Amino acid sequence: MTTATPTVDRVTAAVRRTSLTVLIAAWLVPVFVLGQFALMAGLPIAVVLIGTLRDARLRALGWWTAAVTAAYAVPLAVWLIGPNSAPSLSKFLSPVATGAVVAVGIAVAIAHHVGRRRSGVRG
Repeated sequence: MTTATPTVDRVTAAVRRTSLTVLIAAWLVPVFVLGQFALMAGLPIAVVLIGTLRDARLRALGWWTAAVTAAYAVPLAVWLIGPNSAPSLSKFLSPVATGAVVAVGIAVAIAHHVGRRRSGVRG
């Protein structure tokens, strides 16, 4: 009697990990901005951007990723370049800019979550 042991495809496991990492990073963007850690939100945005570019399955979400990157990069650039006295990016962001980054961040996280669910990747 032969028992078949399931083989784990390393590529599938790597894609699953990357997808989960991108999903968590996508949800961290609005959490960081709302928690007044707006400058640190650049790290999860970079993870989402790199993960979307590297994973062929996530390339369909490129427009969403570009939207959150732009929504974050514009206020960041204005804060860094402009003559302001705000000590941090969180203090510099207006309520409208904060709402825009959070709304786009939530939309990106939901888009990545739905894409993960449609691909059949679990866990």
